[in-house]
Amino acid sequence: MATAQPLAGLRAIEIGASVAAPYGAWILAELGAEVIKVERPGKGDDARHWGPPFWQDMAAMFLAINRHKKSITVDMRDDAERARLRTLIIKTADVVIQNMRPGKVEALGLGADSLRAEKPSLIYCNMGAFGKQGPFKDRPGYDPLMQAFGGLMSVTGEAGQPPVRVGTSIMDMGTGMWAVIGILSALRERENTGAGMTVDASLYETSVGWMTTHIAKFGIDGVVPGRHGSGVAGIVPYQAYECADGFLVVAAGNDALFKALAGVLDLPHLTEDARFRGNPDRVKNAADLNALIMPVFKAEPRAHWQEKLDAAGIPCGPTQSTAEVLDHPQTRALGIVQDPPNDGPALSGLPLSFGGVRPPLTRGGPAIGEHNEEILGDPRLDD
Repeated sequence: MATAQPLAGLRAIEIGASVAAPYGAWILAELGAEVIKVERPGKGDDARHWGPPFWQDMAAMFLAINRHKKSITVDMRDDAERARLRTLIIKTADVVIQNMRPGKVEALGLGADSLRAEKPSLIYCNMGAFGKQGPFKDRPGYDPLMQAFGGLMSVTGEAGQPPVRVGTSIMDMGTGMWAVIGILSALRERENTGAGMTVDASLYETSVGWMTTHIAKFGIDGVVPGRHGSGVAGIVPYQAYECADGFLVVAAGNDALFKALAGVLDLPHLTEDARFRGNPDRVKNAADLNALIMPVFKAEPRAHWQEKLDAAGIPCGPTQSTAEVLDHPQTRALGIVQDPPNDGPALSGLPLSFGGVRPPLTRGGPAIGEHNEEILGDPRLDD
């Protein structure tokens, strides 16, 4: 029988703050691992204070990606406290995931080489800004910097307008996901060999990784990719169209779908126009095509077009607000937005199910140092 928590029994230590490492550790926690979050005494993780809004002194950002974790406080300036953390890792941990500034964990005696020399089975994941090599390896970095530096901002937004950031911390969260993929791969290798390994991920590598198709395109034609608003390079029509009451994304990604779309719009002659016969033609003449179909969409509300497009088998969907997403019956049916056992706000769950079961929400984010006695009072640390 499948379990919704396949990593139960695994212990991970998160020496992290902000988003990237906490997000990766959150995934491990949702999968059933016991995640121990190491925080500064008093202030804790910076993300606790990134608000308003707040819930019980926890900012929304912190609450969203730190549920199901245990919190301990360690004063890294205190030799005894730092030594106890080291002992906790050596004696009890399977995984360490960290995103401190480059060189910091090594200076504290908590780096991968030092810990794995003493515990070869340990899986240690570094999450940096620019990666382990290169002239920028010692620089810090945050999500918007990497969206800019890695090229994503150059292909996001409207042509001729200032750069815009993707509306979620996609570099941080993407790096957290890559870290988990690396950790799970290392766990599989450890099953075979008994040995752990060091896993490295970085925001910059994630940023360049998101540029896959843009890099491939540039390698073929040498043309620097630009911004296409809600559309994409290489497929037309494939974007948001303004209707009488909002925007509807229409994805007519092949010739058959374009023919069906022309019929829905009562513009059947478009398929006979040499400018629009094949997708490469439509891409070349996208402005001409959109000038013909945009006024038609704008004459009716979204629901009108969605009904007709659905009936014709043409993928489409309205641009929804957060409130609309939460209220949609598809969201409710999936159960991906979960209510906590207390009076806290609903939170997004893990976008995975196992045997039809999604990992449940049983506990919110921890208070600073809430689990000091349970974790740091473990008698094994005194042996």
